[in-house]
Amino acid sequence: MRPTIEFTEDHELFREAAREFITHEVAAHYPQWEREHMMPRTVWTAAGEAGLLGLAVPEEYGGAGMPDYRYQLVLTQELAAKGCHGFALAVHLQQDLVLPYLLAYGTKEQKQQWLPAMVTGELVTSCAFTEPGAGSDLRACRTTAVREGDEFILNGQKTFIGSGISADAALVLARTETGSTRGGSGSFSLFMVEKSSGYTAGNQLDKLGLRASDTAELFFDDVRVPAQNLVGELGEGLRYVKEQLPQARLAIAAASAVIARTTVEATVSYVKERQVFGSRVADFQNTRFKLVDALMAAETTELYVSRAIDAFNAGALSAAEAAKVKVFASENALPYHRYVPAAFWRLRLYIEHPVAQAFSCRTSAPQFFWGHERGAARYYWFRSAGLTRPTTTLRKVSPYDCSPHRYPRQPCTSPPGCTCHRVR
Repeated sequence: MRPTIEFTEDHELFREAAREFITHEVAAHYPQWEREHMMPRTVWTAAGEAGLLGLAVPEEYGGAGMPDYRYQLVLTQELAAKGCHGFALAVHLQQDLVLPYLLAYGTKEQKQQWLPAMVTGELVTSCAFTEPGAGSDLRACRTTAVREGDEFILNGQKTFIGSGISADAALVLARTETGSTRGGSGSFSLFMVEKSSGYTAGNQLDKLGLRASDTAELFFDDVRVPAQNLVGELGEGLRYVKEQLPQARLAIAAASAVIARTTVEATVSYVKERQVFGSRVADFQNTRFKLVDALMAAETTELYVSRAIDAFNAGALSAAEAAKVKVFASENALPYHRYVPAAFWRLRLYIEHPVAQAFSCRTSAPQFFWGHERGAARYYWFRSAGLTRPTTTLRKVSPYDCSPHRYPRQPCTSPPGCTCHRVR
């Protein structure tokens, strides 16, 4: 049978380099980072020296010039194999949620200013879109950027920001048009905001899992942002977010598939060795059935993710299709939620164990809520299928249920052809 995801010789060479780096620079120190809820900046510069950052950045800006998303998938696989999910998250936030905007909409000067430093690991960034009360519904964002000469004055608050404390700069979605209480399609813009006076990170948020990656609130109090830090055109922020959603959702789907595969494989190896009542756990019929179900779920999801990666590499992955694969992978490719942790029993309670790390990822449910919560992601399917909400709905009514005459309840006396039964 063909592999669910096919890699070339170049991918495997990249895998060897990634595996060596992760073994010596990440896995050996990762338990300490989990306890401290923070990673040292040296790991970023080491990753840059190893050529693991800015894979899609063109060579003219110091990058590898490898936009094929399978390279990013290889890196995710190797990090998951060692249980280093927090570092994988931090890398994902920069490579899938910040870099795409700079590559697609940044000016040549902006790219020269930020991309080389991101490739070397000297510049760490975060993506600051979410606000209290404004997650999937970005039009409810209240952070404002008001033009004042050659600067924008930024005021507002962001929350649940990955790398919020350790990052040197943040890609911020802010409202640049005032008027109605709720923003419109042209009300928001994107800014690359570097740490300066008024830019404050709040306290570390204590998560259920992925603790090595710091998460915090961000506060902007009269932060002066140079006008040249505007990413793209004024008022086009929401459009840009929609255009770049496919990569963010693909990253979540890929991570879900990788976590499922690595956890199931670890479980298969474990039950072959674990003895219970004089027999291997793998010899029990129930174990075999459960593991087969888990393997089928993992392989099915890998095939779906592989198809999505091919579409992304071809520039054909739509926001709706990305939402589908993201929800499918996060919901159906996490079999350890139902069985795999039970096979490990006590070992899953020790956070340093790779399966415990994967289980903590699952219980903190990042795959469910990032890239839009599942219900919001499903709405994209609804709209892409042409199932928009109708302006009117017809239903059968009695003569006494005519809307204009319901109170007091009297029969409709309108002439034949009355359309008052139409409920708006």
